[in-house]
Amino acid sequence: MADYVNPVDYQKLFRALPDNFLLIAPNAEATIVDNTDAHVAVSLKSREEVVGKPFFEAYPSADKNESEVIRTSHEYVRQHLAPHTMPLIRYDLEMPAAQGGGFEEMYWQATHYPVLDEAGQLQYILQRTRNVTEQYRADQQRLAIQQELTESQERMRFVLESLPVLIWTAQPNGERDYFNPRWLQFTGRTMEQSLGQRWTEDIHPDDRARVLQTWQACIASGTTYQVEYRLRRHDGQYRWLLVRGIPRLHPDGHVSMWVGGATDIHDTKRMVQELLEANEAQAAVTEQAYQAYLLVESQRETLHTLLMDAPAMICILRGPEHRFDLVNPRYQSLFPHRQLEGRTVAEALPEVVGQGFIEVLDKVYNTGETFFGNEMELRLERDASGELRPTYFNFTYQQFREGNAVAGILVFAFDVTDLVKARKALGGLG
Repeated sequence: MADYVNPVDYQKLFRALPDNFLLIAPNAEATIVDNTDAHVAVSLKSREEVVGKPFFEAYPSADKNESEVIRTSHEYVRQHLAPHTMPLIRYDLEMPAAQGGGFEEMYWQATHYPVLDEAGQLQYILQRTRNVTEQYRADQQRLAIQQELTESQERMRFVLESLPVLIWTAQPNGERDYFNPRWLQFTGRTMEQSLGQRWTEDIHPDDRARVLQTWQACIASGTTYQVEYRLRRHDGQYRWLLVRGIPRLHPDGHVSMWVGGATDIHDTKRMVQELLEANEAQAAVTEQAYQAYLLVESQRETLHTLLMDAPAMICILRGPEHRFDLVNPRYQSLFPHRQLEGRTVAEALPEVVGQGFIEVLDKVYNTGETFFGNEMELRLERDASGELRPTYFNFTYQQFREGNAVAGILVFAFDVTDLVKARKALGGLG
């Protein structure tokens, strides 16, 4: 006697499938024929609410573009009798009152499959739907992080290439692997002509052995590198530079890279030498002034992060109103009692308004002509005392652009007050 086999309830089997399937008639209204229990659960609508109704009546969309995407996919299956995967769409669901009610933002990926009869005619359209909301949000977060990283890198690249300092980086073994445009412009050499050890070819022959010995000692010990030497400029003239390099350390203490910068101190060094020769009796005082200057320069030359630890006062003024967009610690230290970032120059430093400072910034912003100020005097309130004290600066104001539009001004400055006072004192003694 043959074993008895129960007839298969295909509708029951279809509804039990562990995926979000929706069975649609091939007519223009896309009448819903049936759906799986999984689809009922994910759509938050009972089977009785949707079966027998046109698709867009059962699942109305507030966005006409999304409705058109679905219709286009249905029509593709009707015409080509082939599967079609829709682009990602947003379709928000109304949550039950027990879950707080209201609409929740959701994103879906759907594929429509043709179901053909024996004659090859379209009998049904089968929709398989996946809720990809979490994946979409994760992708959006990843893209936002990547965009933020890209913008940060672009901003750092702009600052690195715009700083009026000769910047270089080196590998842990001391091989130089980068020079910024300022260095290359100074030497007149290309990047390829400067990498590795080739940069040493521009050092004055009388200084080369001393510089290399100091550099190798710092590489071996991982300590800060600081040296003065003469470097050949593109016109053949040797200029005295103050060079400082700082090692970047791994958590385990090993050096991962070196970053450094050089400042042209030729005129200052020559001036100090002339003062010494003119007044031997004041040699000690002059030496102290020069050493104080070198200490300030040394502190300002710190390039640990190439910006926030830069060896000078740097800020970015954005827009025609000159609003502080970025202020490095050295610039902020001039005004420890004031909030600079987010405020305009006139708001943050009202005492400079009548000293011609704003007019200079306006000219640089409007004309693009870089301004160089040498030992310019500004009367500033350096503390909360209300007293205005004369302070002397060497300034560079340089317009910067984003795209094709003027964006603001890059300010690079040295406080040379002590040097000016020392020179005046020495001049009076002489």
